[in-house]
Amino acid sequence: MSDQEAEEFFFSPAEEHNLCRHYEYIMKEFCNCFQPPMPKYVLGTAMTYFKRFYLHNSVMNYHPRDITLTSVYLSTKVEEFNVSINQFVGNLKGDREKFADIVLGFELLLMEKLSYHLTVHNPLRPLEGFLIDMKTRCTTCNDAEILRPAAEEFIEKSMLTDVCLLVSPSQIALAAILNSCSLNNISITSYVNGQLMEGATPDLKKRTMQQVKLAQVMVNKQEGLKREHIRQLEKKLEKCRNQENNPDSEMYKKKMQEMFEDEEKK
Repeated sequence: MSDQEAEEFFFSPAEEHNLCRHYEYIMKEFCNCFQPPMPKYVLGTAMTYFKRFYLHNSVMNYHPRDITLTSVYLSTKVEEFNVSINQFVGNLKGDREKFADIVLGFELLLMEKLSYHLTVHNPLRPLEGFLIDMKTRCTTCNDAEILRPAAEEFIEKSMLTDVCLLVSPSQIALAAILNSCSLNNISITSYVNGQLMEGATPDLKKRTMQQVKLAQVMVNKQEGLKREHIRQLEKKLEKCRNQENNPDSEMYKKKMQEMFEDEEKK
């Protein structure tokens, strides 16, 4: 295979990133429509699992659809949002038994690829802390709750970027607060530089605000995805994906059967 043929057949890093972004949107819609209603922090944890998984794995090896569902199901367990596998797949259209097999089949693999580091610190928790602290110590904002809607929207939008891999949860939460302040024409500069960062060195303050600015830029400068481009990527993936990890392939079914037989012999 020539270099040009390989380039046309296999995914480029940019193509992998775009396809992953597409499935992140699908994950967000799935979680928002889930019944019973799913807390936002479950979505945040699932998104983090998904992004961390594809830091070291390719969409050509593991289809994002399978990892999307498995990430959400695993996050419901870790975040103690108790739903059975039957309840979970009940929110899906199509062959629910097949979806259950996929999720349960990939669950251990996902945990292994995450090195069993399953605790995720979401920015929603420090956001609550900031709002409580502002009600007590911020004199330039009479009603901190005004900031909540836009701040929560900022955090939800941040889940569709890679900001959680680059910026700490508390810094993302602060970026959300400052973004909401900007939209509501409220200044909390004295609170941030005074009470919030009291005792911090000038260098630490500078580095913190650089991270906050990075989060704001990444969230507010998101580019949309073109449907036609995504359709082309989906078709391309069907040709180049690893059939050993395709639940619909004979190769995968044979591998699973051999694993079951080996387990029975023990």
